[in-house]
Amino acid sequence: MATGKTTVLIVEDEPAIVELVKFSLREAGWDLCAVSSVSEAWDFLLQRTPQMIFLDWMLPDQTGLRLLSRIRLDRNFQDIPVIMLTAKSMEEDKLAGLDTGADDYVTKPFSPRELLARSKALLRRKSPEHAQMVMSAGTVELDPVSCSVSIGGERIDIGHAEFKLLKFLLAHRERVFSRSQLLDKVWGDHAVIEERTVDVHVLRLRKALKASEGLIKTVRSVGYMLSEK
Repeated sequence: MATGKTTVLIVEDEPAIVELVKFSLREAGWDLCAVSSVSEAWDFLLQRTPQMIFLDWMLPDQTGLRLLSRIRLDRNFQDIPVIMLTAKSMEEDKLAGLDTGADDYVTKPFSPRELLARSKALLRRKSPEHAQMVMSAGTVELDPVSCSVSIGGERIDIGHAEFKLLKFLLAHRERVFSRSQLLDKVWGDHAVIEERTVDVHVLRLRKALKASEGLIKTVRSVGYMLSEK
């Protein structure tokens, strides 16, 4: 069965705040990882790309703003949603965070319920392929929570790579993606996959979808898309 969770990176040097963020987000079922400095955060990013980052303003080695600026300048990471966590409540500090590229801003102490709601809303807005709601096209349904796919109510066997590909295409239906874009968006730049391997995963996905294989369209000389038309 396909597995895989939304990865969230918490960059925070106060253990109590890390625990509060983890407590706030526990019911979302995300994979929560924590580091306590900018250098550790960058090392993490070079090995694994999270779907969201919670970033403290004040860190022991550099400011969170320095890391945020670096993230926004890097092609591999610039689209990751970032929520700033800080004790600073001054208006100019909030503006500085948002101007540097933060997507949202939470001032400590914060409400666990509010943090979860804002996190889910941000992920839905910025990365629909990582949302937790059931997605469907025709008779095909994909449930991100149970990592399962069904056709006409019947659950099917599907590989992890094909599951991720289907999830991404369902979230961006009617949009054409080149092989290199799919490599980047679905598997990330760190994946050791060649462009022609995308064709193999598309073939496997079509095979898994059986009679619904026509949802996955080939756009000649461009790439692939999911369309019910």
